[in-house]
Amino acid sequence: MKFSLEITIKTDLSVLPKVKDVYITMLPGNNYRDVANKAKELVQNGFNPVPHFPARSIKNLNELKDYTFMCKDFGVKQALVIGGGAEPIGDYHCSLQLLESGLFNGMKIGIAGHPDGSPDISDSELEKAMKDKMPFADYIVTQWLLDPKPITDFISKQKLPVHVGITGPLKMSSLLKFAGIVGAKNSINFLKSNATKAIDLLKPKDPNDLIESLKSSTENFHIYTFGGLKETNKWLEKNNYA
Repeated sequence: MKFSLEITIKTDLSVLPKVKDVYITMLPGNNYRDVANKAKELVQNGFNPVPHFPARSIKNLNELKDYTFMCKDFGVKQALVIGGGAEPIGDYHCSLQLLESGLFNGMKIGIAGHPDGSPDISDSELEKAMKDKMPFADYIVTQWLLDPKPITDFISKQKLPVHVGITGPLKMSSLLKFAGIVGAKNSINFLKSNATKAIDLLKPKDPNDLIESLKSSTENFHIYTFGGLKETNKWLEKNNYA
């Protein structure tokens, strides 16, 4: 199995596990130059950085050119092109606009997948957007989920490799909070139905059960750590994943 994980521009690289592919989030309000420089730091430390390109957080074509050129100059070979959760700050409102620019030629491109739906866009619009982006993409990275059924259903419909989003070991109470934030309705219901006692909400949820149920459908898993990098490190080492 292959694992990747996400970090922020503030993450200390000395605590990263031995995972080759490291994605860098560009959160609303972040400066793209800081993301590009974090990618440069990762290259220098032997990682394969995958910076996020969130369309709604990029002002215009000049800014997009500057961001992509910086990344390419720093040795970045891969990017995740997404819509992003923020309101548009400039000319772009969807990832397809970035992909159609042609600026990512020569790079390996990931796009977002939403097996659990999205609070910002209807299921039919998501399906259309996925079809439109397919010619530009090499693989799909999904939102994080806990219920295996919508994931396997989603994978069965795709022509591209799917990297399934999972979380590191987190308390179920924390997972419920994050699931509510991203609108992952199936994961919320799955959590509630599996929290049989109040004490269950305080126990770390181990991702191994989900991985075991999905390994026949994919070998690629993308870890959202939600700040729990130390716990994720321990889990990866314990299971000989890193």
